[in-house]
Amino acid sequence: MKIQLLNKIAKIGVDRFDPSFTVGAEVDAPDAIMVRSAAMHDMEFGKELLAIARAGAGVNNIPLDRCAGQGIVVFNTPGANANGVKELCLAALILASRDIVGGVEWAKTLPGVEGGVAKAVEAGKSKFAGREILGKKLGVIGLGAIGGLVANAARSLGMTVMGCDPYITVNAAWSLSRSVEHAASYEDIYKSADYITLHVPSTKDTKGMINRETIAKMKDGVRIINLARADLVDVDAIREALESGKVASYVTDFPTEDTLTLKNTVNIPHLGASTEESEDNCAVMAADELVEFLTTGNVKNSVNYPNVSIPHTGAARICICHLNIANMLSQITSAVSARGINIENLSNGSRGEYAYTIVELGVDVPDGVKEAIEAIDGVIRVRVIA
Repeated sequence: MKIQLLNKIAKIGVDRFDPSFTVGAEVDAPDAIMVRSAAMHDMEFGKELLAIARAGAGVNNIPLDRCAGQGIVVFNTPGANANGVKELCLAALILASRDIVGGVEWAKTLPGVEGGVAKAVEAGKSKFAGREILGKKLGVIGLGAIGGLVANAARSLGMTVMGCDPYITVNAAWSLSRSVEHAASYEDIYKSADYITLHVPSTKDTKGMINRETIAKMKDGVRIINLARADLVDVDAIREALESGKVASYVTDFPTEDTLTLKNTVNIPHLGASTEESEDNCAVMAADELVEFLTTGNVKNSVNYPNVSIPHTGAARICICHLNIANMLSQITSAVSARGINIENLSNGSRGEYAYTIVELGVDVPDGVKEAIEAIDGVIRVRVIA
């Protein structure tokens, strides 16, 4: 099978493909694509394309719905870069509290100053004084792989931490420190937190979630950190709040023409996951997801199809991407049993309007079975794996 690389992928990840795979940037008609930040919304996908793996968590650069409609399974790598982002968030807490950036830039102007550098430093350092985070309250919005690590680390640094995530998973909940307070709503965080950090994806519900209305509910002098997505924060609203002092400081990992002109703002050049370890972890996870899917049909960490995985112990299996509609499973199983074949194992899952089914057989798939399943109304793609 052929794997196309749309961006530079860490060698440790590329090396996960054995010699049976052809991997490279110039691959034509790929069976799968590995991508980081390349924009794919205007790309045309060939009939051969089975999967796309994003070496990272965000998938805004990939047309998820179009891929699902063509039976292209899209993967991401949740948690692979979480520690790198967590560490940057801890730095952002300090940058939001103390004007370290301004102080460093000021210090660069001191060579040759009258009276000497040491005297100038002592005379001018008060302009950059700040506050400590010890004992302050941090509100964490989103308690997934990154938000949970941030909450636990901030608690260890002596902050009072409260978190809110309406969609928190059981595993994420178990990973949280018991001392992290549960906020029933974002409003609870807005009204009581000294610091607010965002760790949610960009969706129709979260875009612009930090706006004039929500900022008005916050404490005076609140400090906001956004290492998640640029459009979570309304730029005009944050500008007004920074000018008035309602928001004391804003740290973002997504500089724009607008944010670069904001008062009391630290613009980090999208360094959240830019560590050697994060890039390696994301590349390895993305490659492993593709190898597993291409060789067994198992789906793990998909963002547009359900996660469906069973051991490949039979002689062959049939993997089906289809619409999530009534009577689909019975039609699939009937198409198999009509040939006198016993189904040894079956797993199915759904995600919104799409679903995925694996049918495990103890014999090779006879002629006509694949075609019979493909003929079922609502079936998008059928793949046979021996």
